[in-house]
Amino acid sequence: MIKKIKNDNILDKETITRIKKQLLAEKEQVLDEIKSITGNGESEKKQTIKFPDFGNKNDENAQEIDQYSTNIATEKVLESTLRDIDNALSRIEKGTYGVCKYCGKNIGKKRMLARPVASACVECKTKLQKG
Repeated sequence: MIKKIKNDNILDKETITRIKKQLLAEKEQVLDEIKSITGNGESEKKQTIKFPDFGNKNDENAQEIDQYSTNIATEKVLESTLRDIDNALSRIEKGTYGVCKYCGKNIGKKRMLARPVASACVECKTKLQKG
């Protein structure tokens, strides 16, 4: 009798479906956050950060500038996150999800569950960060 060895680190359809649902929910959350600071939830169009209005006193003006600066930085992070999510969803649709874009090897279930937007295996990512 031959024993079938189960590899728990290979992505299966069920896991990919679960990750896709997670990515779609995260995308909605990111779009909501973008909308809250820009007034516009559409990532394809150039957004304008809303300038806060706390009042006309000097300390209120300083708070407005501080909040505006924070919103600009936050928007950049959110846009990057949104791009990563969209790229991961695209790879799921193309059937290339979980495959390293550098070496072509399977990234592995554990890494994809830990970082669903990953497009590189740990080995390639480590090489890129060092070099």
